[in-house]
Amino acid sequence: MEQQKPNQQEPPKRDNYYMPLLGGLLIVLLINGLLMPGLRGKQIVTTDYGTFVEKVDSGLVTGVVIEGDNIFFTEKNGERETTFQTGSMDDPELVDRLLQAKSPNEDGHIRFLRTVPRENSPLLDFLLWWVLPGLLFYAIWRQTSKSLQARMGGGSFLSPGNSGAKIYADSSIKTTFADVAGQDEAKDALREIVDFLHKPDKYARIGATLPKGALLVGPPGTGKTLIARAVAGEAKVPFFAISGSEFVQMFVGMGAAKVRDLFKQAGDKAPCIIFIDEIDAIGKKRDTAMGNDEREQTLNQLLTEMDGFDGRKGVVILAATNRPESLDKALLRPGRFDRRIQMELPDLEGRKAILNVHLKTVQHEQVDVDLVARATAGSSGAELANIVNEAALRAVRAGRDRVTTADLEESVETVIAGAQKKGKVLSEEERKIVSYHETGHALVAALQTHSAPVHKITIVPRTSGALGYTMQVDSGEQALLSREDLFNRIATLTGGRAAEEAICHTVTTGASNDIEQATRLARAMVTRYGMSAKYDMMGLETVNNAYLGGDTSLACSADTAADIDREVLQLIQEAHAKARELITTHADIMHEAAGFLLEKETITGDEFMAIVNKHLHPGN
Repeated sequence: MEQQKPNQQEPPKRDNYYMPLLGGLLIVLLINGLLMPGLRGKQIVTTDYGTFVEKVDSGLVTGVVIEGDNIFFTEKNGERETTFQTGSMDDPELVDRLLQAKSPNEDGHIRFLRTVPRENSPLLDFLLWWVLPGLLFYAIWRQTSKSLQARMGGGSFLSPGNSGAKIYADSSIKTTFADVAGQDEAKDALREIVDFLHKPDKYARIGATLPKGALLVGPPGTGKTLIARAVAGEAKVPFFAISGSEFVQMFVGMGAAKVRDLFKQAGDKAPCIIFIDEIDAIGKKRDTAMGNDEREQTLNQLLTEMDGFDGRKGVVILAATNRPESLDKALLRPGRFDRRIQMELPDLEGRKAILNVHLKTVQHEQVDVDLVARATAGSSGAELANIVNEAALRAVRAGRDRVTTADLEESVETVIAGAQKKGKVLSEEERKIVSYHETGHALVAALQTHSAPVHKITIVPRTSGALGYTMQVDSGEQALLSREDLFNRIATLTGGRAAEEAICHTVTTGASNDIEQATRLARAMVTRYGMSAKYDMMGLETVNNAYLGGDTSLACSADTAADIDREVLQLIQEAHAKARELITTHADIMHEAAGFLLEKETITGDEFMAIVNKHLHPGN
């Protein structure tokens, strides 16, 4: 900084954008330290150029600093000093005005300065204009790349092929076929793959090759992922696990690159197993409509890779899905997925085996596994594991260190109907209606020959919304159901409403779930099971997503659909009439059983059947 003279020419200006912090600090030091040491910490007031000229002419200004397009000046009024800031103007007479003006300073003149911008060296310009922005851009790119890499499962802009699969070494997989119960047929189909990985020469001598792929198909919770890990654990080979959804990426080509990288890694670590869970995410059928280009390219790459690798290397592809009907036909042909392994819901013996496997992990007394297995018909392996865990939690809440059969029975009811709501208060009239309703179900079931025995009746409300329920447990496993079996089930479902009508002389909303189940069962008898005399064996309905709830769609005309409704209504009316007749004929059983249920809230099937037999066979 140097003092200006009246006839001194101003040095050429140059905008300085790269050191704002240092320049600002220098200005503050110069103003506060050199020119106005008494103003440190005081506020700077913004004003206009005209006010600046007036204050200069009034003789109150002590100092002026010109910094670029800004002018800082200090006014002294008595003992008070104030610093102002204004913008500079194209005023060629400013220097003369400052020289001629009076000032409160000792010499009577205004001290004024102009900062002189300094030229940076070429090296500094290069660093500030090229190197520093480059480093900043690189840091931003690295951070963005890492973020996208995490979202894409390992890929980035420069390395999009990272598959993102979880890789398990052969020593880290402890799961074996002993941990998989209730799926004996699936284990038998996969044991050959394990044997091939162990002894490839035995198959090579005869010219056999390893199946390239096996598709695991079944409802959720049946152990598809578990059995895939068990294959790797038995074979003692690396295990690549990835979900089909991880191949679907934002950018076209990313999914195909992941597929290529996955098979390359697998080829380098062969023999090994690749497991693709939920393969329907990328393996859906291709059609002529405009679809997802990324998903279709990923599927094409998967088909190409499955054709391209040599099965003799020992790379096995296992895939799992709940929707096999949605997969592309090219994916299912021999040479890609050579085997289709069904993972169905376990039967009675399978449920016993699964329960025994999970009971090994908890402390328990001698439990009736057969009873629990019969009470859990239609449950998957995951649901059975949850039941055992709920029983263990119930034992802990009760202050016991061992699980009992009662814990398992209660956990079955908790999973099916929800936990007990003992705090819910019903009026006496409501409790009476619920009691007769549930007794009606039980009585109709007990008086029919083709019906499961009553196991338990309760009027304790549950968190699912049920105010009570009747549990029936089959003595064995039924593979086939006759028309009489299904009709009696509908009659049992209508027994609750029939009891309300015949005994309580009213109808309530408590039968809503019964109505839904009875209607679905009657419709299936007409449309899918060929149990209607009018339509004989004509299929009128198709099932979609059989493993995911089984949504149905009619395959008939509108006139036929209306006639189907009439057939369904007739079936339900016949069953309802049968239930009403049974309850009216045996009203004495209803009254005694309902009164006993009102008193106890929960009665067993044996207690209920004792009341029934006392009235049906009074001499025994």
